[in-house]
Parts: sequence; C-alpha cells; structure tokens
Amino acid sequence: MKWLTAVGHVRRLAEQCVEMAELPARYQAVPVSALWAVGDVLGKPRDLDWVRVALVVDLPVGEVAWFCPPEGAARWSEATRLSKNPVGAWWRSAHAPIWNHRIVCPVLIWEKAGGVREDALGALRDGRGAELGQAAPTVEEFAARMAEELAVSRAALVARTAGYDAKRWGRTRLAEIADPLFEASLGYLDVLEAHPGI
Repeated sequence: MKWLTAVGHVRRLAEQCVEMAELPARYQAVPVSALWAVGDVLGKPRDLDWVRVALVVDLPVGEVAWFCPPEGAARWSEATRLSKNPVGAWWRSAHAPIWNHRIVCPVLIWEKAGGVREDALGALRDGRGAELGQAAPTVEEFAARMAEELAVSRAALVARTAGYDAKRWGRTRLAEIADPLFEASLGYLDVLEAHPGI
C-alpha cells in the first residue's frame, strides 16, 4: 500500500479509538486507552504491506500476555474495522510498559486522556515518526522487562494449557480452546527466544 494510505489507516484507527472510548463501557467490548504506532510506519515514506500498531487496554497484565488478545478484542476489532484493514495490532496492558523486544521506540498516536496527537500523525506522514519515539531502554531495563514479559507469557501458557485440557473432550468447539492455547504458546516462545538471559 502507498505510504499515505498506510498513515491514513493509523489516522482512521485513532478516530475509531475516540469514538469507541466515548461509548458507555458496556458497549466498548474491551477498554482501549491508547494507540501507538510501531515498526515500519515510523520510518521513511515507502510502500508497506502492513501497518503495525499497539493497542493499550486497561486490564491487568496477566489478561494481556504477549500475542494473546484480551477477551473482547475480536469484537472491538470488528467494530472499528481494524480486522478489515492491513493493520496488525499487538495488545498491551496499561499496567506495564508498552515496549518489549518487538515494540521498539513506539510513537503515541492517541490516548483516552489526551486525544489524538496531530503532531505524531504529521510526523508519520512526513517520514519523521522515529523522531517522536519513546526512548530506547538501557540493557538492564531491557533484561528486567523481558524477565517480566517471560513470566506473564509462561503464566498464560500454563493457564491456557489447563483450560484446553479441561475442555478438549467436551462439547466446546476445538478452535475456541485451541486458538487461545496456540496464541499463548507462540507468545511464550517469542519472548523466550528474545530473553537476554536464555
């Protein structure tokens, strides 16, 4: 897709975040509180296959393990048309740092408290997004963060494995229990591979 189209997807998602945040809580599906741009869209203008964003939700860290969309994420994605566009979302808890081994120097685009950041969208459009990125962590901060991320991912894997084992012989459709287990497994393995102490 063309660069301006990619940036347009980020803008439209930010506008959708505003609309969803204005709905009563019972209609929001999941409490999204911030949108960050991540990856290639922070670089110089060029054609992109995908746009990557991080969506922050006001849920406990354990409910938003790496690669594990929280409950309600699919409905939120449908309502905002996120699932229909070439935009990939990583879900993050508001109660932990947004960054990790894949979310590097992200740029805040929208937050519930402050609204849409037009300066950030302008910087993306002009190919200067990286200038507004969050500062990179120190080696020590990175190691500590990855240890925390690994613990959360492991806990999700353990819980979803137990959930799968408890329901796999019942009347539950296999995808309903296998997909969450796959997501937790993929997230755990991804963090394990990036963990500096392993």
